[in-house]
Amino acid sequence: MPNTLHKTRKQISKKRNGVVNSLHEKSRDSMRLHKASVRDQRLEKLAAARSKREQPIVDRVAFFQENLREGGGDAFDVPAIQDLITTFIAQYNEEYSELKKARRPGRPASAREDLLKIKMDALETEYKQGFTLPDITTTEGATQLERWEGSWPYLTTLSWVKISSDGQCRSSEFPSKGLN
Repeated sequence: MPNTLHKTRKQISKKRNGVVNSLHEKSRDSMRLHKASVRDQRLEKLAAARSKREQPIVDRVAFFQENLREGGGDAFDVPAIQDLITTFIAQYNEEYSELKKARRPGRPASAREDLLKIKMDALETEYKQGFTLPDITTTEGATQLERWEGSWPYLTTLSWVKISSDGQCRSSEFPSKGLN
């Protein structure tokens, strides 16, 4: 969390013997405080946007980590991973069908329904071309994924693979630009 405002406020209060409230509207110190608060807001906004962009990757890794732990921590073969991928893709089917049923006949789809449909189509397309996930086909990759504590920087240390719907498994690199 940005703390420029806190540091600036502390410096100004030291200079003014602890009184920060009695600043003139256009004084240098008030301008410094304003500039620091604007910077903090900008940094928070950028961090929120980055977090939102990285969330699909984190959710994907968490899904496979959870299934790996349920499987005993052993490496999976490609058909078992394909079953997990279809489960991951199908996780939105129930919510999508509920939204579709709740809609009155003749009405256009809701924004949430459209979003789910786009997300499901993107996941299907990615699965046909090669679904990117942490490498759980090897025991080293499985143990690395099992040790993952949820942090973004640790994801770069994992080995990644792409598994397509026809069973091809090839190595890949860390998906830094977001997946969907």
